[in-house]
Amino acid sequence: MRTASHDSEEVLAFWFPDTGFWADQQALGRWIYERMQGGMDEAISARFADLTLAAARGELDHWAETPRGRLALLLALDQFPRSLWRDTPAAYAQDIKATRLALTGIRNGHAKAVAPWERMFFVIALGHCEGPDHLDRLALMERLSEGLIADLPACLAATGDRIRAQNARIRQVIERFGRHPHRNPILGRPCSAEEEAYIATGDFPHIARAPRPA
Repeated sequence: MRTASHDSEEVLAFWFPDTGFWADQQALGRWIYERMQGGMDEAISARFADLTLAAARGELDHWAETPRGRLALLLALDQFPRSLWRDTPAAYAQDIKATRLALTGIRNGHAKAVAPWERMFFVIALGHCEGPDHLDRLALMERLSEGLIADLPACLAATGDRIRAQNARIRQVIERFGRHPHRNPILGRPCSAEEEAYIATGDFPHIARAPRPA
């Protein structure tokens, strides 16, 4: 079912504003922090609640016919739920669909067809989704990241080290636990003693402890 009232370009203009953030390392850092650490929660809830629900229902699947449409749908499935339904099971409910969308986009060339800072969200989806193939997807995530880093402009060179460091942190967690334990309380999953000790640290790959970049 197609939903004509929702616009993929509106999603992209919102997430990737035409501010030139891609041409300055500090501006890129602020842009990433705002999106990854809950800074968009209020705006997403106000502007895109219906769209996020429509994406979850499969009403926007036709967006995936083009590279930029696929990117917009990926944001609506992998990023927007984390803001709209933060700290509830629904925040992670579209991870499998988002990962399949990303994997298909990697295979058919859609991921390569978008800018490297846009491609970043194909990479992120691979690390978000739990499952028995998680380590295999992390290996793909790392390979895709190297191509992304190679495509970054020289002014964003420091971003490469940050992407690699984040990937390494995610790999360490999945190799150790096979899942993201910080989700256990939200999903009602029992924790092992080792997971409880890890959760007590409050230091998780997808939740920053550092202050907002200047």
